[in-house]
Amino acid sequence: MGLSMFKRVFLFLATNMAVLALVSIVMSVLGVNPNQFGGLLVMAALFGFGGSIISLLLSKWMAKRSTGAHVIETPRNEAERWLLATVQRQAQAAGIGMPEVAIYDAPEINAFATGANRNNALVAVSTGLLRAMDRDEAEAVLAHEVSHVANGDMVTMALLQGVLNTFVIVLARVVGRVIDGYISGGRDGPGLGYYAIVFVLDMVFGLFASMIAMWFSRHREFRADAGAATLAGRHKMIAALERLAQTHGHSSLPKQVAAFGISGGDGGGLKRLLMSHPPLEERIAALRNAAPQAGGARHGIVA
Repeated sequence: MGLSMFKRVFLFLATNMAVLALVSIVMSVLGVNPNQFGGLLVMAALFGFGGSIISLLLSKWMAKRSTGAHVIETPRNEAERWLLATVQRQAQAAGIGMPEVAIYDAPEINAFATGANRNNALVAVSTGLLRAMDRDEAEAVLAHEVSHVANGDMVTMALLQGVLNTFVIVLARVVGRVIDGYISGGRDGPGLGYYAIVFVLDMVFGLFASMIAMWFSRHREFRADAGAATLAGRHKMIAALERLAQTHGHSSLPKQVAAFGISGGDGGGLKRLLMSHPPLEERIAALRNAAPQAGGARHGIVA
């Protein structure tokens, strides 16, 4: 199962304490008085977490609007009945509430899950997936998305992004003040150079923060693949990923939900560090090399 609410809150608080401790150490090393930055820490937390939390709370609405997804309320055909029945069975096995199930119009094979609550999430599949995949492969993709929900990946990702945003805001301004003071010879108050330095540091630190967020995103994909292998069967998940590889795993999902899709692009060098998904061949190899799961479907959703 995913992290319990208690564990998630504890992790959230512990991470924030670690960030604040690191910022305090950096201030001490740089000879900056931390008392001058109490307001900055509050502002950074408000801006850093505000956007992430708002995006999380609006994620289902934004996903429906941006993809034009049609939520299945009353099935209109056998395919929609199968989708609802499959997701319901997997949700019960994973111990979560029944997600909304939707279809959106897109030519590529893809699917995504989103939502602020693991018991009130959204799982959506593309029309391209329904046309190109057989039932076993589609079942595995649905299990992958249900595993994302069961693992609480959407909430964890939002909290991580909030921590990283806060860190970037604080560190850029602390370092910027020190550099500006050194260049200006200890002038009181920030000069025009300070704002230029902070602008550059925001981009530099933001790039490193994105690398951390994308590393975690790639880690989530391996966990969701493992969960899908248990919910639907390893051979089905491998077959689904191989089908994706045949279509180059292209994704045209909007930015808001792209990290939660089943497929992603390939790349090397710096581009690889900014990928939200591991290369498909690595995901297939991880499933082939994984030890057999035991103990039922719930054990496949990794904490």
